[in-house]
Amino acid sequence: MANILIVEARFYDRLNDMLIDGARTALEAEGHSVEVLTVPGALEIPAAIALASESGRYEAYVAIGVVIRGETYHFEIVAGESARGIMALTIDGLAIGNGIITVENEEQALARADRTRKDKGGEAAKAALALLDLQSRFASA
Repeated sequence: MANILIVEARFYDRLNDMLIDGARTALEAEGHSVEVLTVPGALEIPAAIALASESGRYEAYVAIGVVIRGETYHFEIVAGESARGIMALTIDGLAIGNGIITVENEEQALARADRTRKDKGGEAAKAALALLDLQSRFASA
């Protein structure tokens, strides 16, 4: 099957572990191999995916991270710019599932990261696989 790279911005260890677990479970259930790459923050995720794509080793990517609103405008910059960077790469043809959750507080993050609740890591992995499927459908058309 496909080699999938999960790129995570590790800041909230427990929440990231839950998101990665959801993504890994969804990907491995479909028979794909998974690697995890850690970057300093959500803003670095698009650059890491772009660099990894140049290697030709991966067919799809899952972006994982948690951005919780703080007291400054930084939240909006991180949330918006990381999403913009991922969207630009997706439009350029990469299969990327965006599992960077942007929330008001840790309780909301927990609800979204937990596999038994909203499972946003698993959803991001499934989105990456759906885009990968579209790539192959259009390539063979």
